[in-house]
Amino acid sequence: REQTVLAIGDALALLITVLVGFLSHNSQSNFLARFAYTWIPWTFSWFLAASLLKLFHSPLPNWKSLVWRISIAVLLASPLATMLRAALLHSTAIPLFALIMGLSSALGLLIWRLIYGTWFAKG
Repeated sequence: REQTVLAIGDALALLITVLVGFLSHNSQSNFLARFAYTWIPWTFSWFLAASLLKLFHSPLPNWKSLVWRISIAVLLASPLATMLRAALLHSTAIPLFALIMGLSSALGLLIWRLIYGTWFAKG
């Protein structure tokens, strides 16, 4: 149950992160397709990296370890996600995009995981 809640929460945190990015750039052309071409590679890459770093296993790490693990997972996931997105869009991978998306994803995931650890994991 815990792994399912964390996975759904992570996917939603990334969905919100991508949505905020799109809304902040007024991206309206082919919104759904471009949204999917960003969210799906990012979510796939995140789950791959997070699984390698055991971010879905019990017991959950303390907050200091969580910050480091999320940071490392995003560091691993960002280049892959950026390359997958570029391939889907038939464009080039932009390192600055990987950096900005990685930082914002890390922030969104950390906020979600701290919320989970504070309210949901207690009971």
